[in-house]
Formats: sequence, C-alpha cells, structure tokens
Amino acid sequence: MRVKRGVVSRRKHNKLLKLAEGYRGTRSSLVRTAKQAVLQAGQYAYQGRKNRKRDMRQLWITRISEAVKTQDISYSMFVDKLKKSNIVLDRKILSDLIVNDPETFKDIVDRVKNAN
Repeated sequence: MRVKRGVVSRRKHNKLLKLAEGYRGTRSSLVRTAKQAVLQAGQYAYQGRKNRKRDMRQLWITRISEAVKTQDISYSMFVDKLKKSNIVLDRKILSDLIVNDPETFKDIVDRVKNAN
C-alpha cells in the first residue's frame, strides 16, 4: 500500500503561507518564494533583536551625556567618578531617572562631583 502525502504537504504549505501573510506579490502566495521570504525575514528579525539592544544603550548614553553636560561635567568623567564613588547604577536606570525624576539624577551628579 502506498503512502499518500497530499494532506501533510498541504498542511505544511498552509503553515508556511500563514507566516508569509502580508508579504508583497508572489512572496505571500507561492510556496517556494514564500519559503525564501520567511527564512530571510527570520534572519532580519533575529538581527533586529540584537540591534534593538544596541540602539537602546546608545539612547541611554546620549541622554546621560546631554544631562550631565548641563551640570558642567563630561559623560566619561561622570561614569568614571560614578564607579569610583561605588554608586552601582546602570545606564538604563540613570536614563530613566533623567526622564522621570530629574531631581534625583541631579543629586546623584552632585554627589559624584563632590566625591573626588
């Protein structure tokens, strides 16, 4: 007795085409091109998740840099003195303080400037 694979193939194809929904042209309707498009999109998505982390860190550093410039200290000096004065706050927290609680951030900068 032979094995008929029509149902299995159809299911695989439909699963793939569901992933390719919204793609332009034949990339959303033809199985072979949809498969290539989905694979490429997965690679872009993977790299994009790495880039998002890079971009956020860049944003935090820019925010901190601009905020400490108004306090007459450079970013590099601020980070150096922050470490030397044993204040363990990462860039994400410092950036959040700048946006949501500038008074606390100003106190931290003052404490760092006066430490050394």
